[in-house]
Amino acid sequence: MGSLNNKNRIFASHQSLCTRTHQIGALILISTTFFFTRIFDQSFNSCNFSSNDARKSGDLFFVNNGGSVSWPERGYGFRLSLKIYVYDELEIDGLKELMYGRDGKISADSCLKGQWGTQVKIHRLLLQSRFRTRKKEEADLFFVPTYVKCVRMMGGLNDKEINLTYVKVLSQMQYFRLSGGRNHIFIFPSGAGAHLFRSWAIYLNRSIILTPEGDRTDKRDTSAFNTWKDIIIPGNVDDGMTKDGATVVQPLPLSKRKYLANFLGRAQGKVGRLQLAELAKQFADKECVPVILSDQVELPFQNVIDYTQISIKWPSNRIGPQLLEYLQSIPDKEIEGMIAHGRQVRCLWVYAPETEPCSAMLGILWELQRKVRQFHQSGETFWLHNGSIVNRNLVEFHDWKAPMPLP
Repeated sequence: MGSLNNKNRIFASHQSLCTRTHQIGALILISTTFFFTRIFDQSFNSCNFSSNDARKSGDLFFVNNGGSVSWPERGYGFRLSLKIYVYDELEIDGLKELMYGRDGKISADSCLKGQWGTQVKIHRLLLQSRFRTRKKEEADLFFVPTYVKCVRMMGGLNDKEINLTYVKVLSQMQYFRLSGGRNHIFIFPSGAGAHLFRSWAIYLNRSIILTPEGDRTDKRDTSAFNTWKDIIIPGNVDDGMTKDGATVVQPLPLSKRKYLANFLGRAQGKVGRLQLAELAKQFADKECVPVILSDQVELPFQNVIDYTQISIKWPSNRIGPQLLEYLQSIPDKEIEGMIAHGRQVRCLWVYAPETEPCSAMLGILWELQRKVRQFHQSGETFWLHNGSIVNRNLVEFHDWKAPMPLP
């Protein structure tokens, strides 16, 4: 009680000094403070709103005409925070065969050309990446380097050898067994997709597959691409066409272009495509608006790129004079606008280190970040009250020995 009375006496003594003038001054001070606070709050909120609203909208931010890019916050996070373990070719028995063939005579450099080149480029970029970890226990994801499309095409392995070698490699991967493959990354850079590994549907049906083509299966009945777990990546482009500085092809102004369209793709024996292919041989590639003639196509970075701003998608059953008439009817100003939008995003098709402000590798890392899980398990992994992971025989994870039964 004594303490309370002392406080009351102190408060009372201050009250006796507070005159009407003091009260009026205090009210003026409070009003002024409130007024200026509201002004500053509104000013800062108006500045922040446009930025936050845009970030949450799912749009990319391009600076310097596509010289740099900022990924949207929604669904991705504020920053890249990944740890990726890259398997070493000597670490797993059989991995070298999937990279260089049974005799080890196929070089990585020979696999850099054509669409297969993404297998080599992404592997090399990850080896130099700041997101690479050498500790499996702290890894979010695991990258399995193989150049299997190139190896097969160059006679390094046949289909049966590829299948057997993949199974042998996977059976030695402790962490693949732990997660059922959910945190393991594989690249299949062709229309065949994961079908290059005949048993993919058994062993890789939970894994993350990177592929430039999600709609084509090279005449197989089912596609290996799953839009919910896999990632469409940009196809490999000759470095000379994507590096800064002098380019292989200098685009002409629209007013000086002789041809309406150029065909890029495979004829596959179809009359319409064969005619387009012959026309394409008559002139060089130019800076154009892509016209997509594949109904089931999946495109890179669809989560963040609005392809209606940079391309046209036309029904394949409507290829003919109607398509040409439509293309001819588009005003040059609108074509130039679409080309300008395309210039902004084209950096996302360049396989450069993620240290570059905009690159395909940077986009792939952001998409991989969406795949990270806090916890991994499969039908063949179990855990106990003390947090230890065990198999069906209650053997703890650190004691699992190869070859391990695959999920």
